Amino acid sequence: MQPDLAIDPLVERVTRLDIWFGRVDPEPLLGGITNKNFVVCDRGKKYVVRTGGDILVHGVVRANELAATRAAHAAGISPAVLHAEPGIMVIDFIEGRTFTPDDVRNAANFDRLVDLVRRCHRDVALHLRGPAPMFWPFHVIRDYAHTLREGGSRHHALLPDLLARAQALEVAVGPIDVVFGHNDLLAANILDDGTKLWLLDWEYAGFNSPLFDLGGLASNSEMPAEMAETLVSAYFQRPVDDALRRQAAAMTSASLLRETLWAMVSEIHSTVDFDYAAYTAENLARFDASYARYKTMERT
Repeated sequence: MQPDLAIDPLVERVTRLDIWFGRVDPEPLLGGITNKNFVVCDRGKKYVVRTGGDILVHGVVRANELAATRAAHAAGISPAVLHAEPGIMVIDFIEGRTFTPDDVRNAANFDRLVDLVRRCHRDVALHLRGPAPMFWPFHVIRDYAHTLREGGSRHHALLPDLLARAQALEVAVGPIDVVFGHNDLLAANILDDGTKLWLLDWEYAGFNSPLFDLGGLASNSEMPAEMAETLVSAYFQRPVDDALRRQAAAMTSASLLRETLWAMVSEIHSTVDFDYAAYTAENLARFDASYARYKTMERT
C-alpha cells in the first residue's frame, strides 16, 4: 500500500518552505538509496529538494555537503543551491538525462567524463569555504568495521579478512597526491543536459587521492580493465607504468570494499526501502574479483 503523501510530515514540511510563491505539490524523486528527495514546481520552474540530517554511521555531515555543493556550483559543475536549512537543501533542477553505466562505458562520453573529474579535482577546492573534510577510504572502511561489530551485523565473521585485505591495499596505494574528490562516482550522480555534464550529490565529498574517484567511476560502471587503464592514462595525461597500474588497481579494489561495507552498514541502520542485502552480495562478489585481479598483478 502506498503512503498518503498528503499526510506525510516530511512532504508537509517541504510544502511549507517559505521560499515558495504559492502552494506546491512535491513529487518524490525516485532512485536514491540514502535520502528522500523531491521535485517541486513553483511558478513554472522546477527545483530539487534534498532532505535528511547527518548520517554519522556513513560520515555524512550535511554542513560539509552544503559547502561542497556550493563550491561545485561555483566551479560550474553542479546546480545552484537556492535554500538551505537543517535537514533541507533546495537546488536548481537541471533538465537532462541521468547517466547509466552504459553511458560511462560509451567511448563517445570519455573525454567529457575525464574533463568532469579533472574539473572536480582541480576547481572545487578553489571555492570551498569552512573546514576541510577528508575522505580517506581506508579510514572509512575501518570505521565501518567498528560500526558493524557494535551493531551485531550478520557479516561480522568476514571482517578480519576484509580488514587484512584493506590494510594490504592501503600499503599498495602508498603516498598520494591530494585533490578534492566527489567520492561517490556512480553513473546516477552524473547528468547530461545535452551540452555539458553535471555532477550531483556531494554527501561524501572531501580531500582524497584522485585514484579513488577514477577507481570508483570505473568499478561502479563495470568498465573493462583496458578501458579503466585508458581512463587513468587520460586523466594523468601520460602512459600508465607498472607502479601507477598497481596503485590504481589497489584503489579500485578499495572503492569496491568501501561500497561493500557501506551496504553492510545500511542493512542495519537505513530506513530507506531498498534491498541492501542484495547490494552487499553484489559488491562483495565484485570486490573479491577485483582483489584477485590486483593480487595477480602484484605477483607479475
